[in-house]
Amino acid sequence: MSQEGAAPEQPTSRLRPEKHEAIMIGGREVFARDGYARASIDAVATASGVSTRTIYKHFADKPRLFAAVIVDSATQVANAEIALVERRLSRVMSAEEVEPALLAFATDWLDDTGDWLAGMAHSAAHRALIGQVQAEAAHLGSEVIAEWWQAGAGRVRAELAAVLGRWAEAGLLSVPDSERAVVHFSRLVSAVPGSPASTITAGERSAWIADGVRVFVRAYQA
Repeated sequence: MSQEGAAPEQPTSRLRPEKHEAIMIGGREVFARDGYARASIDAVATASGVSTRTIYKHFADKPRLFAAVIVDSATQVANAEIALVERRLSRVMSAEEVEPALLAFATDWLDDTGDWLAGMAHSAAHRALIGQVQAEAAHLGSEVIAEWWQAGAGRVRAELAAVLGRWAEAGLLSVPDSERAVVHFSRLVSAVPGSPASTITAGERSAWIADGVRVFVRAYQA
């Protein structure tokens, strides 16, 4: 019998790590596929291979489960992106290396099929969850949104800002405000012609990324 409408029990912290991971994976799949409003605890339980009672004991209700899922997904993607920052940008030693390094980073960063996403098979589901967070922001509350942001995109921005700050200290770029510069960089390299839903070829995408990097470097030249 479904417990979707049952009063949740007091949540506990006794869930084993493997069950917690299973619920995160199942929740990500169901919320990404069905959307927050249509997703049910029953469906998440089925996808996770656990009982609805187990989910209710640990998360109490759907909003708390959704919050846990989006933070977990954001954390995993951010970990991979931060590793990419380290691999592509940490060894830059001269002004001449800045633009090629940023181009290599931006190209990988915006390529959902790249090698850096090895082990990140849920990247498509993560993108769908971002849409769900944006759609449900008013219902999730500012604390949940802040936690999600700090677990994911906020950490990546901070890492990029730290890199730009080090480059500024070394005289490779002139960056008065590294946090603002990160926003400029992300907007420039992700720009596309037409509407956000426009389809462009891989070659066109590469050209737009290169243009964005070039404009950014010119704007922040030392």
